[in-house]
Amino acid sequence: MWNYLSNQSGAMYGNNVFIGYNPPTSVNPYPKYPSIHTTVFISPFTLIIGDVTIRENVFIAPFVSVRADEGTPFYIGEHTNLQDGVILHGLRDQYVIVNDRKYSIYIGRGVSCAHSSLIHGPCLVEDDVFIGFSSTVFNSQIGKGTFISSGAVVTNGVILKPNSFVPPGASIDTQEKANSLVTVPLDREEFAREVQRVNNEFPSAYSMFFGSNKCSCGLTC
Repeated sequence: MWNYLSNQSGAMYGNNVFIGYNPPTSVNPYPKYPSIHTTVFISPFTLIIGDVTIRENVFIAPFVSVRADEGTPFYIGEHTNLQDGVILHGLRDQYVIVNDRKYSIYIGRGVSCAHSSLIHGPCLVEDDVFIGFSSTVFNSQIGKGTFISSGAVVTNGVILKPNSFVPPGASIDTQEKANSLVTVPLDREEFAREVQRVNNEFPSAYSMFFGSNKCSCGLTC
């Protein structure tokens, strides 16, 4: 059965967060439950299903869907943020390899997935990557410190070297295009760093208002 959780990460959500086992199907017959660190903040109207590991101090904004019901498993590293409307999903039997283990989606440490971005497995996103608004990352490997601008698409098995800059609206669908990318400009690097800094404060800050034990001032005791 599916499970509603009201206190999975130490915050009170009522019935607006849906966290549960993947449904058994011929594609994925073994139901598994997400593993979510207690310091993660999960906003209302969020869906997390199946074999998903979420590490420390991750911020998950409203209307995020993390659905490991076909491609599986997923991994989300510490201090990463999934902003409003982000979608994670994967294809069956297609993987990336990290530390000799198979993953449908592997997202490293300190990654920012901006509003309405789509990360679709098989996919590896290394540490400190910025994935821009309404962009798509599918069937690709994204090197550490890369900046993917708004509306861009990265796909078709490409491998982006560390610190690659993907321009707004670009389609990176060949390795030749991937190899030709310049390094991240300083202003975009600073922008990504500031986004990460702000979102890194959100898990504890939001928990102060939505925690389960409140004092008369309205903050968590």
